[in-house]
Amino acid sequence: MLYISKIMTDLNQAVVVLTGATGGFGQELTRQLLQAGSHLILSDLDRTTLDNQAAKVSSKITTGKIIACIESDLASREGCQTLYDQIKALDIPIDILINNAGIGLFGRMDEVPADKWERLMQVNLITPMRLSSLVVADMIERRQGHIVNISSLAGWIAPAGLAHYSSSKFGLRGFSEGLWNEVKLYNVKVTAVYPFFSRTPILQSERFGALAHSKTGFPEHLVTDPAKVMEKTIKAIVRNQLHVFPDQMAYRIYILKQYFPKVFDWMNNRMKANQNVDKF
Repeated sequence: MLYISKIMTDLNQAVVVLTGATGGFGQELTRQLLQAGSHLILSDLDRTTLDNQAAKVSSKITTGKIIACIESDLASREGCQTLYDQIKALDIPIDILINNAGIGLFGRMDEVPADKWERLMQVNLITPMRLSSLVVADMIERRQGHIVNISSLAGWIAPAGLAHYSSSKFGLRGFSEGLWNEVKLYNVKVTAVYPFFSRTPILQSERFGALAHSKTGFPEHLVTDPAKVMEKTIKAIVRNQLHVFPDQMAYRIYILKQYFPKVFDWMNNRMKANQNVDKF
């Protein structure tokens, strides 16, 4: 029988798989999910960093627990399958998958090395699709589950220098919406999150070519606090929201872009002309 449930997602004792766990958003998600009582399976590239972070946060927060830390390179089909196989070996059903792993780069599309942007597309878009496809069948069978994709405001706008990054995030938005339409009747939830640029390592992503040399840097006063952004994100997950703008800047730009595109373009061009910096 197919049905739609309006019951909120319960994080207490929920088994949560979190990729990109040692990044800026990943560290905040780990901390706040533990505070909510979740049971975490953490994944990232470097096992030592992952273990050290897990030990540090576990010593301070005891309301939840970390079940496992799994080293995984998710830039390939084999890496995704290996992570899934190790999770399955734990013999614990997954309640929530948070596709948080992501990388960035900046530069004109023809000046960015192909291996760089192709890896970005793999990690930012193909990996969430692969992992979702691996876990969703079990969620459908159990009539329970939640898939969360950490996208970006760049999933709605595509400024110069971010053609590759925005393409991956536009794609993740489309995948999230399509997945939601396919699984909602089975009581499986989907949430896509679109934060503005936050104080995480992605702001120090590699830069290439002429655009990189002309860019003076991202204005510090516009950078958001990852702790606050993830706090809003977790509240949205509990409420089963599909599209989430977890900070005011992201929401305002989304409204301008969607409903007042000419005003958005005028403001963006004006700020670039005045400060010689890409605001978005």
